Amino acid sequence: MNIVFMGTPDFAVPSLEALASDSRFDVRAVYTQPDKPVGRKKILTPPDVKVCAQKLGIDVYQPDTLKDEDVQKQIAAFEPDVIVVIAYGKILPKAVLDIPKYCCVNIHGSLLPKLRGAAPIQRAVIDGEKLTGITSMRMDVGLDTGDMIKTYETEVLPDETAGELFDRLAASAPELLTDTLLSLENGTASFTKQDDAASTYAKPLSKEEALIDWNADAQTVHNKVRGMNPWPVAFTEFNGKKLKIYSSKLSRRSGKPGEIVSLDPPTVACGSGAVELISVQLEGKKQMSAEDFFRGQRVSTGDTI
Repeated sequence: MNIVFMGTPDFAVPSLEALASDSRFDVRAVYTQPDKPVGRKKILTPPDVKVCAQKLGIDVYQPDTLKDEDVQKQIAAFEPDVIVVIAYGKILPKAVLDIPKYCCVNIHGSLLPKLRGAAPIQRAVIDGEKLTGITSMRMDVGLDTGDMIKTYETEVLPDETAGELFDRLAASAPELLTDTLLSLENGTASFTKQDDAASTYAKPLSKEEALIDWNADAQTVHNKVRGMNPWPVAFTEFNGKKLKIYSSKLSRRSGKPGEIVSLDPPTVACGSGAVELISVQLEGKKQMSAEDFFRGQRVSTGDTI
């Protein structure tokens, strides 16, 4: 089966590696986002998928848009049976959707129709979902609205971060993708329309929404800390500086919202309940355990954060 692969971040890498190592598939080209400046020094950095493809010896293309007719002709020249799309980050126009023999297959990080959009894994954690997964679908011109083919379900663990869930789902994607592609080839694939009325949208994360509202209940705060890790990382204000909170866990303590109710272990009260702080990072400093951080601060129980 001839494949054109489109993807950008590390979430797509295990699937690309699996296809490239399977003799049943011929990955003829990889399309990914252009290199982008990263970090304070704005160093031009290639996407993870590009790095992977180059190691595998697969030709890489990084067009600014897929709306260009020359780009569309280029894709068509690879004669793909399927175009596989995993976190590519660009909308595929109808002209591209119509290229492959079978269809364009997308692997999406949620149980559709819930959490369509850019940040389904992070939003599942932030929203306190107990169950999530990945869905393979036949792409159409809408945003994650195509007919579903196969799904994989998994529980969201109580203290699991978005990054940890991200890695688990990425590792599960290759098997789901392979099963989907083989079902298309042998004619056993079934297509299920999504219930648009049951759909939800997973909007992109922003640095602004990472600010913790201590008036919220402890579970909501804990979910935000988990869902914002590894980016943009939940934070609060401490002595006029930003204090990032990388990890936490629920506590049975209570107090006024934002009150430090314990230093052993460091615990902050919420609108109801409290959260124990595990790992933090003060602006301009290194990440460290919350216990080590507060040990070096002039702070007492009863102070607010």
